Amino acid sequence: MLYTFDINEGSIVIKMSEEEDFLEVLKELPGVGNVTAKKLIEAGYVTLESIALSTPAELVVNAGVSESTAKKVINSARQKLNIEVTTAYEYYLKKKETLRITTGSKNLDDLLGGGIETQAITEIYGPYGSGKTQLAHQLAVTVQLPVERGGIERGCLFIDTEGTFRPERITQIAEAFELDPSEVLKHILYARAYTSDHQILVTAKAEKMLKKENIGLIVVDSLISHFRGEYTGRETLAERQQKLNKYIHMLLKYATGYNLAVLVTNQVMADPSTFFGDPTRPAGGHVIGHGVTTRLYIRRGKEGRRVIKLTKSPYLPEGAVEVLITDKGIVDV
Repeated sequence: MLYTFDINEGSIVIKMSEEEDFLEVLKELPGVGNVTAKKLIEAGYVTLESIALSTPAELVVNAGVSESTAKKVINSARQKLNIEVTTAYEYYLKKKETLRITTGSKNLDDLLGGGIETQAITEIYGPYGSGKTQLAHQLAVTVQLPVERGGIERGCLFIDTEGTFRPERITQIAEAFELDPSEVLKHILYARAYTSDHQILVTAKAEKMLKKENIGLIVVDSLISHFRGEYTGRETLAERQQKLNKYIHMLLKYATGYNLAVLVTNQVMADPSTFFGDPTRPAGGHVIGHGVTTRLYIRRGKEGRRVIKLTKSPYLPEGAVEVLITDKGIVDV
């Protein structure tokens, strides 16, 4: 059985004890009274990190507070968390808190420096049927593995925009990793998004569940499907890219604020200006290219193999590995 949530019926709730505890934390911030604190909690701001990493405009729209109040609340939260200019060494120590989630393939883990990392967005793009969703399903399982086996013992939020999520596949992969399929499914929050606006709203509403359900991985499969289908023509391109940029920054805020990993799958397009080599390019343009931290390209190889290439990383060299997709999931060749 999967955990689901209905944004229209408002079925996502926080336990009263947790709400009261955080209400007291908020009221300790300068400039935050009982009314403002309740507005923030009702809007889904249930951690100081979620407030500190927001903009005044977001609090105005989401929580219904004034701009001046929003600025005071954000500044207070940042001071409480000591978010300020630090030395590179202090930043280095903070980055050491980054966790890694095994992909299930040792070769792919090595290519990624140990696996999919938290506090970052990893994108995998490729043609239809290349195996993007297979990796998404596998990580939804491996994130729940014990630390000594490459997991981080946390749950997954799976946002499905194309109807590709299959509980049966989760069951197969869980059994291959010697996990109880029922328990694995219980620790996956599932949301089906039907439009780009619905996708954004589902993701925003899910924030209050991230800490409560101990989420360690957010999967968006696929990132751009609805945006690409709804915004057609050059006259809508600017609006589409602006919404995409805002959405990616929301995901990055979750990744850094809750020390979790984000995996997004992306569609591809052919570059007509390419005369030599592979003309395949990820959809979404520079907004996605700049927004994601790490970028993987997957394509079909010989004899049913898949070639996964690391095409972008802040510190890792480019490289490629071959894997197989089997009934047990993604495995090394």
